[in-house]
Amino acid sequence: MTKALSTQSRGLDRFFKISARGSTVGREVRGGIVTFLTMAYIIVLNPIILLAGADMNGDQLAGGDFAAISAATALVAGVVTILMGLVANFPLALATGLGLNAFVTFSIASEMTWADAMGLVVIEGLIILVLVLTGFREAVFHAVPAQLKVAISVGIGLFIALIGLVDAGFVRRTGAGPVPVELGIGGQLAGWPVLVFAVGLTLVIGLYVARVRGAILISIVVTTVLAIIIETIADIGPSVGPDGVNPKGWNLNVPAIPDSIVDVPDFQLLGNFSLLGSWENAGVVTVCLFIFTLLLADFFDTMGTMTAIGAEAGLLDDEGNPPNIRRILVVDSVAAVAGGAASVSSNTSYIESASGVGEGARTGLASVVTGLLFLLATLFAPVVKVIPNEAAVPALVLVGFLMMQQVKGIDWDDLEIAIPAFLTIVLMPFTYSISVGIGAGFLAYVLIKVVRRKASAVHPLMWVVAALFVVYFAISPLSSWLN
Repeated sequence: MTKALSTQSRGLDRFFKISARGSTVGREVRGGIVTFLTMAYIIVLNPIILLAGADMNGDQLAGGDFAAISAATALVAGVVTILMGLVANFPLALATGLGLNAFVTFSIASEMTWADAMGLVVIEGLIILVLVLTGFREAVFHAVPAQLKVAISVGIGLFIALIGLVDAGFVRRTGAGPVPVELGIGGQLAGWPVLVFAVGLTLVIGLYVARVRGAILISIVVTTVLAIIIETIADIGPSVGPDGVNPKGWNLNVPAIPDSIVDVPDFQLLGNFSLLGSWENAGVVTVCLFIFTLLLADFFDTMGTMTAIGAEAGLLDDEGNPPNIRRILVVDSVAAVAGGAASVSSNTSYIESASGVGEGARTGLASVVTGLLFLLATLFAPVVKVIPNEAAVPALVLVGFLMMQQVKGIDWDDLEIAIPAFLTIVLMPFTYSISVGIGAGFLAYVLIKVVRRKASAVHPLMWVVAALFVVYFAISPLSSWLN
């Protein structure tokens, strides 16, 4: 038996190049678990967003309910994340894209049926796939200066740290007045959930600096147990529920011992899409603008994410390129198609994968573990719902710090790279968008080269991308003018 296990372990090591990348099977498994725990919220959050759009726009989901959307979301995430691990051997997980799902729900689906909107997502994914197979998407990635790629990683680090702070209620929107955000409620930390987050952040930092293996995973488990105890005693409830808004409540999942462990998944939404209906219902111009917006956001979000993950894992080459770029991009494109075909919106790469990398993940085995957990989540949804955001997101703050360390790789004395890098870094968290940060940085880079009469030094594809981003930023006024 021991010999058989040893043979299997060697087989995993050879297939995923675990030892070659300085990792172990144990680290990969822990990393995969941590990545799942930090992004499992999408199983709950995606149905909330899609159903909110259905409430506004009518019965857009064609009979789909919370359970059906949740099951399909977990199923697609599981399948495409496993594909990423097996095909690209990269520690990157995928699921329904936040931001993209809101755009699809509130902008696209308001102009057509839900099936038509999902058809557009499928078309966009197919276009992206063609761009990958023809080498265009990879060529654009290679055309980006190495230090701008570093800036993208740093910007994403700040972005996910902000996501963690906001999701925990540690930082909140003020809703009025000259200050857009504030500490807690009225400048004060209030409520048990914020305390749980603070304990989790203290614990994960303490374990990390003490070099405890499994620091992130241990902190999530311990903090979840603490959250369950607090909820059992204090009966806090959700931040938004049947009784209205409770600013001191749990942000998403209410931690509690589940009534059941297993639930039968409902996959009725699979295949609910229409490729051609949108062209007739919304018009060619509107449809083309929608596809272009989806295309550009998907195109550059993934580029930034895989660069950041590769940098944090130490997998980038001298030019800032991760291994198996084309395979990574192919799987990401297939994920967009799969999300539309399953009627849960476009699936894309998740920057939360950095939490697994922070735990030690360096290979696709971690992605396989994450994907398997998503598949199990279709059955064990009650268990997944036990983990509150406040227990999971401290990992994002720690990983944000780890990614921020790369800022020393930027030459801040060179204005031609420093200003574009600065805009890239600050606009990602300030606009809550990876694509906006990348676009601003690219446009500033080209502009400064032109002003300094160095236009010939700009790669031809950077000119193309800069022009596309001009259209991207002008998409709203352009749409209004055309309509």
